[in-house]
Amino acid sequence: MNTILSCPLARLLQNRHIANRCLHILKKKKKDLYRYSCDHERSFSTSFYLANKKEVCIELSEFPPEHVRNFSIIAHVDHGKSTLADRLLETTGVISVSSKNQQVLDRLQVEKERGITVKAQTASLFYTHKGIKYLLNLIDTPGHVDFNYEVSRSLSACQGVILLVDANQGVQAQTVANFFLAFDRDLPVIPVLNKIDLKGAQPNVVMQQLHKLFDILPEDVLQISAKLGTGIDEVLQQIVERIPSPVADVKKPLKCLMFDSWYTPYRGAVASIAVLDGVVKKGDKIMTHHKQKVHEVQEIGIMYPTEFPTHALYAGQVGYIIANMKNIKDALVGETIYHQNKPTEPMPGFKPAKPMVFAGIFPADQSQHMALKLAIEKLTLNDSSVDIHIDNSAVLGQGWRLGFLGLLHMDVFITRLDQEFNASVIVTAPNVPYKVTIKGAKNIKKYGGETLTILNPCKLPDLSIITEFMEPMVKGTIIAPTEHIGEMVNIILERRGTYPEQTFVDESRVMFTSHLPLNEILVDFFDELKSLSSGYASFDYEDADYETSDLVKVNYLLNGKEVDELTMLVHVSRARDIAVRVCEKLQKNIPRQNFLIVIQAAVGSKILCREDIKPYRKDVTAKCYGGDISRKTKLLKQQAEGKKKMRLIGRIEVPRDAFINILRK
Repeated sequence: MNTILSCPLARLLQNRHIANRCLHILKKKKKDLYRYSCDHERSFSTSFYLANKKEVCIELSEFPPEHVRNFSIIAHVDHGKSTLADRLLETTGVISVSSKNQQVLDRLQVEKERGITVKAQTASLFYTHKGIKYLLNLIDTPGHVDFNYEVSRSLSACQGVILLVDANQGVQAQTVANFFLAFDRDLPVIPVLNKIDLKGAQPNVVMQQLHKLFDILPEDVLQISAKLGTGIDEVLQQIVERIPSPVADVKKPLKCLMFDSWYTPYRGAVASIAVLDGVVKKGDKIMTHHKQKVHEVQEIGIMYPTEFPTHALYAGQVGYIIANMKNIKDALVGETIYHQNKPTEPMPGFKPAKPMVFAGIFPADQSQHMALKLAIEKLTLNDSSVDIHIDNSAVLGQGWRLGFLGLLHMDVFITRLDQEFNASVIVTAPNVPYKVTIKGAKNIKKYGGETLTILNPCKLPDLSIITEFMEPMVKGTIIAPTEHIGEMVNIILERRGTYPEQTFVDESRVMFTSHLPLNEILVDFFDELKSLSSGYASFDYEDADYETSDLVKVNYLLNGKEVDELTMLVHVSRARDIAVRVCEKLQKNIPRQNFLIVIQAAVGSKILCREDIKPYRKDVTAKCYGGDISRKTKLLKQQAEGKKKMRLIGRIEVPRDAFINILRK
């Protein structure tokens, strides 16, 4: 028997038998687990299963509004928001203490890959302070300027914020923007210095910056290390003591604010809600104010840290709701929810997001048009700040013109289309929305107004009827070391910005404020800023309306044919420089063909520049040794005629990434 088992084939068969047996047991366990997960609701209480397998029963009705705290974490990029959120979850027992807890609330693949927070996430924490148990609702927000709209929506469900500042980097541009976002809403701010364990940390210097810019006293600033877990208990105590409880009443009619939503393939729309008044339970008939549609609550609960069903949510609490909203338009962010036949005064909602960047999105294969349409619709439910317009291209076919809050926002959206929906798309060169004023009563009637917003430069009306061009402006804020003052002023002036106002943050850093054209900072401004300042500068901007400008339309031609996807509006002073740079980029990005490719840039009938892509060469007379010279002449003539014909009917393929690469320096 031992001899038989020592045979390699026998051992393999035995191991396979054991593996199949284990697989059978795992499948059975999985079924039991699924059966249990469908039956985890028990009357009015919720059972929370911690990582140590201890069962803790919590009754949500035991948390009146005065025992609830709703807060957000706001900060500049890479100042440690997600790390602090991880430590808060560990300290309150939501997750077990582990070195693997990194970006627990960042659930998107793109967030894990890039180490950034793209979408705000909520989590409920239970914390006991002075013998009283509190329900803390945490909202972890993004830090990049492109996702500022996510931050503003999250603050609507909060009564206070934690302003996190890196003790090594100090106050950055987005720190300033986020502080005033909370300040404008009269939200209490708990200033927290993070990364005090680093060798380069300068807590005293950073506290003086906070005092000078925001009038925050040094004794009010908490000092922590989110990575090591230092000072986390003190943060929790300050949340309870310094953030007020929500003003809510359980006895009033139901009134909820939908401040976020996302789409799941099998359950439809899932909405994040803040219960302002009343109680909402499973089985309730609810109605949305704007759509006036009735839905039945199928599931309701809190995020702990993922969806955990409960029986009800009470006034002042934050959670999620699933109510059979299969149509994505039924889950509008900013909606007011109330019980059927018991309407209440609606909330003012949110100021609509203003797209700053537009780009054409086309399916790589037109047969995938409907699949891409559904993917965009589902993804825009998760990201309501994207603006959608139908677009058509003679080269790329049917597609959409999408508006984004910034270039990173666009990049993340395209990445999510690929990762979550396996959608292969072609993206055209991004541009900003312009405005033009037209003349003539007939033209005004035709276009539906005297002022038109141009989302796609190739659809610009005839220049003869345009009396004025206007381009979007932004108020830019740059914080950089004092030794780079000259470089910062030069780059601002080169990008047609106003001469910047300068404010010294401290002895080593200065803050610049200037008005710049949005088109000038669209693609490579931030990269150049970092390069000139050795990586120490930070940049933030906000909308500053439109200003009259002297713009011209630049067309790009390949062998005499206009490429609409490359058309752009640029300032007249920079038209030639941009045209030369784009033509050189096209020459490098377009592959060679068997025929000559002529690349030209033109303003009207005037050619600004030209680049040629030479064809592959073949010596057709190589095999002709001696003989009649007319034979060689005839072969050369046939070759020239063939290449001329190829040039007329040949199709020039522009690579996908060329649309973005041509705009980079």
